[in-house]
Amino acid sequence: MPETATSNFLQLLNAHMGILYKIIRLYVDDPEDRNDLRQEILYEAWRAYPTFRGEAAFSTWLYRVALNTALSFRRKALRKVATTSISVVEHLHEENAPMLSPKAEILYQAIRQLPESDRAIITLHLDGYDNEALADALGLTKNHVSVKLHRIKTVLENKLINRDYE
Repeated sequence: MPETATSNFLQLLNAHMGILYKIIRLYVDDPEDRNDLRQEILYEAWRAYPTFRGEAAFSTWLYRVALNTALSFRRKALRKVATTSISVVEHLHEENAPMLSPKAEILYQAIRQLPESDRAIITLHLDGYDNEALADALGLTKNHVSVKLHRIKTVLENKLINRDYE
């Protein structure tokens, strides 16, 4: 990849690291596995970046890469596969992830209890993506996203009211 493309990728990635931290927190509990997943997402994003056409926002593209990687990561029977570290992004560790408020941590705990596809929908929604962008990122129809989002909100509301998320 040319130096300019590498520089652009790193700038875009740094601007959207919050996306990765959210997905990692929602799909993996163990700190070691979180680090492995972070490395895997960074690797997959780096590998796929030359195919990024700019038809969607970089953040939408990164969500899609990160979600697909997280879902694949969880499905692997052998989760301790050695991965190649990417030296240019090694400084992007979980220690740099923003701290969550107690209320946000409670919400994350409730969201972690949702099925994987529902976690993806609510995470994108909470980040301010409209239903059309959600549909595009997840390969669903806009109407399907609307229905799913309504159901997810109801489930989360019930979990939070009943403290049924631990």
